[in-house]
Amino acid sequence: MNKRVTGIGGLFFKSSDPKAIKAWYKKHLGFNTDDYGCLFRWKDNDGNDAATQWSPFPEDTSYYEPSKKDFMFNYRVENLHELLKVLKEEGVTIVGEVEEYEYGKFGWILDPEGNKIELWEPPVNAANL
Repeated sequence: MNKRVTGIGGLFFKSSDPKAIKAWYKKHLGFNTDDYGCLFRWKDNDGNDAATQWSPFPEDTSYYEPSKKDFMFNYRVENLHELLKVLKEEGVTIVGEVEEYEYGKFGWILDPEGNKIELWEPPVNAANL
């Protein structure tokens, strides 16, 4: 397996008021926010369309569990199923089962400090995100 992580797919954090924080970032930093946060579009090193999602979550979200942290990073990967198999063989803690949607495949792991990490394999045509 050559490539593992190919980029940052998302930055997720807890907020006491997600709606207000999105409005602040829109007003002061020019984020083009929507219900989910802000999607940043870019090109990868091969010229393919790519995107990174910035999203505030409510303070009471359970999405980051079992981590106790107030944030979670999402990393782009090329072959999620194969990567998870290799990570498991390497002794990395896998959280839950892979979930597949039209906008990609998702899997989760824990790092040594208990940070939950979301691994995302974007769909072949990520330009439609």
